Amino acid sequence: MSGFGFVLAVLFMTVVAPLWIIFHYITKWRSQRGLSAQDERLLAELWEIANRLEGRIHTLERVLDAEAPNWRNKI
Repeated sequence: MSGFGFVLAVLFMTVVAPLWIIFHYITKWRSQRGLSAQDERLLAELWEIANRLEGRIHTLERVLDAEAPNWRNKI
């Protein structure tokens, strides 16, 4: 009976345990492939900030074009 338990333990450690670990991490990888809700909120917030900054830059360029028309050539 002792030999049978040893064979089962070796079989488990060489076949079942590695497959179990591999499939566990494949499942975790697939579940984390998409964005989480927090990541989506952060991305939307960063998008909004970038749009506001772009608007400010355009406004600044219009003001500079009106006040100092050759400012682009000085750079």
